[in-house]
Amino acid sequence: MGRRKKIVQECEKLMDKPEQIRNIAIAAHVDHGKTTLTDNLLAGAGMIADEGEATRLMMDTEEDEQERGITIDAANVSMTHEYEDNNHLINLIDTPGHVDFGGDVTRAMRAVDGALVVVDAVEGAMPQTETVVRQALREGVKPALFINKVDRLISELQEGPEEMQQRLTDVISDVNELIRGMTEDMDDVDDWTVSVEDGTVAFGSALYKWGVSLPSMQATGMSFGDIIELERADKRQELHEKTPLSDVVLDMVAEHFPDPLDAQPRRIPRVWRGDDDTDLAKQMREVDDDGEVVFMVTDIGMDPHAGEIATGRVFSGTIKKGQELYVSGTAGKNRVQSVGIFMGGEREELDRGVPAGNIAAVTGLRDAIAGSTVSSVEMTPFESIEHISEPVITKSVEAKNMDDLPKLIETLQQVAKEDPTIRVEINEDTGEHLISGQGELHLEVITQRIQKNQGIPVVTGEPIVVYREAPQKESREVEGVSPNRHNKFYITVEPLSEDIIEQIQLGEVSMDMPELERREALQEAGMDKDTSQNVEHIHGTNILIDDTKGIQHLNETMELVIEGLEEALDDGPLAAEPAQGSLLRLHDAKLHEDTIHRGPAQVIPAVRDAVHRSLIDADIKLLEPIQNVRIDVPSEHMGSASGEIQGRRGRVDDMYQEGDLMVIEGIAPVEEMIGFSSDIRSATEGRASWNTENAGFRVLSDNLQREKIMEIRERKGMKLELPQSIDQF
Repeated sequence: MGRRKKIVQECEKLMDKPEQIRNIAIAAHVDHGKTTLTDNLLAGAGMIADEGEATRLMMDTEEDEQERGITIDAANVSMTHEYEDNNHLINLIDTPGHVDFGGDVTRAMRAVDGALVVVDAVEGAMPQTETVVRQALREGVKPALFINKVDRLISELQEGPEEMQQRLTDVISDVNELIRGMTEDMDDVDDWTVSVEDGTVAFGSALYKWGVSLPSMQATGMSFGDIIELERADKRQELHEKTPLSDVVLDMVAEHFPDPLDAQPRRIPRVWRGDDDTDLAKQMREVDDDGEVVFMVTDIGMDPHAGEIATGRVFSGTIKKGQELYVSGTAGKNRVQSVGIFMGGEREELDRGVPAGNIAAVTGLRDAIAGSTVSSVEMTPFESIEHISEPVITKSVEAKNMDDLPKLIETLQQVAKEDPTIRVEINEDTGEHLISGQGELHLEVITQRIQKNQGIPVVTGEPIVVYREAPQKESREVEGVSPNRHNKFYITVEPLSEDIIEQIQLGEVSMDMPELERREALQEAGMDKDTSQNVEHIHGTNILIDDTKGIQHLNETMELVIEGLEEALDDGPLAAEPAQGSLLRLHDAKLHEDTIHRGPAQVIPAVRDAVHRSLIDADIKLLEPIQNVRIDVPSEHMGSASGEIQGRRGRVDDMYQEGDLMVIEGIAPVEEMIGFSSDIRSATEGRASWNTENAGFRVLSDNLQREKIMEIRERKGMKLELPQSIDQF
């Protein structure tokens, strides 16, 4: 029997023992060594040969991942590990570290109960470290810490035991500061900070495959002095044999991460807003493999032979071949064609079902998208997975040959299904297709895969930055009149507070929640009581308040009012860019008695007109997306590196020394950062490393407002006269 088959059989045996299952994700900043660490763990579990330096990148299964040397897609693997006389099934997800692929990290966190956060000992906690820790904690996922590249402190920086200890202590306290700050309001969480004494911190070198933790040092008798000695003497193989990294990390996973029986009672109320007293809620909390099937899809992938594969967490019941299951948000049922588990890039089909508490790979769920709830009974779906950043850059994609157009449309729809952080707009009339993503690299990867994997030659346009429009002050009451003059709507708009906008973006306030819960969340974020009681609709980060009193026929017309409002907000009055952060109040309405005179053709234009005119009166401005920028560079190139930020309408906020490098931190507009990578390379002779992270939107400076609005209007084929006041609108 082959080694792989044997491991699959061991995994199958452990699936029915939830107390011996650990569902974990490895998460970190880009290039801190997640994928190399995963290779170590696979070698330790006997799944790949244990050879020399661990740089096989077994989890980077796509060609472009191996070419670029970064993880783009989250990859799943199931393995087993013996700990304290018990075999454990470890379902692991290796996640991307690049900010453009943060959506994959967020979705992976829904499937797991523990997150192994990897931090580079030299660079320390970086912006993306903070983001992945926040993503884990928001999903109720418990962290542990692995500090990687400790070999560099010894061999490159030549640090002694005391300096090393200080540096490692600083990294631990930085990570703990993040954890404390994010868990102080979480009632369902004990102290989740990490510590060497508890055994929730390990150190080592993923590249040279050695690692230590306090429990492992006690077991092997190794000290930091011994490690420094062996590392300096270049006896890394001996170090690996004495204290193998995979044993240290997998022991920590088995000991400190919760099993599904421990995690699900805490996580279900956090990620599911259904009725807590139902049998279904009880089955999910108890990880009942005989209960109704509840499966949360966290990833959709394509297999050339099996078609679409939906990967996700089974929270209740047992998912089996042949079952007919509901997919949230779609009609009818889907039939399960096969179930299996992932072993790195390969999927192993199983003859048995996959029970609650496990991560499964399922085919046949044709209607599912990443984020779908799949179940044997109709149920309240899981909370939508909120992505921390939103698309900020757009490219047009066209097929070179018209014959490929149907295939391109199908491929783009598939792309949107697999990655909900990509938005696809298809204009059937002009043949222009717009894809919006998290950054230049995100879109580059998507378009490259369309050409390579699907064999469709495409032409892509220049990157276009996505702007927003937002009111700056409270407007006067504005009247919107229907084309037949029989219906009138009276609306005002004012800016929403930043706290409320943030709560909506984090999914803490939504129309899906019970009304009382939503009111409380809005009041906590600073909305007054009366206003919070009259919330009628939330669209993006805009809220509609119904302040009317007893208006006849308004109830049956409200759906059309909302449609008009959404149309107006999706295409703001300045440049048809989405509006954000608006609190709209409907004060009064005059409606015709006869239904036929207050249909869609009357109500929608009247509301759209009132919303646009009130936004103009509220001094609406164009907002541009901005990014935090961090550059690590030798001090002789510091001037030219900081000049690259300042020359892009950016601002340098901080400069400091870290090891032998200077760190420059600042912010710059996304539009100006297009082409930054080639410019910074030539400015610093290729010696800079940098990182950008989306930092929301800010008001574009007044002297650029008109020029930018006109540029966008011209690009979109809109009229070039801009209304200066509501009377001209």
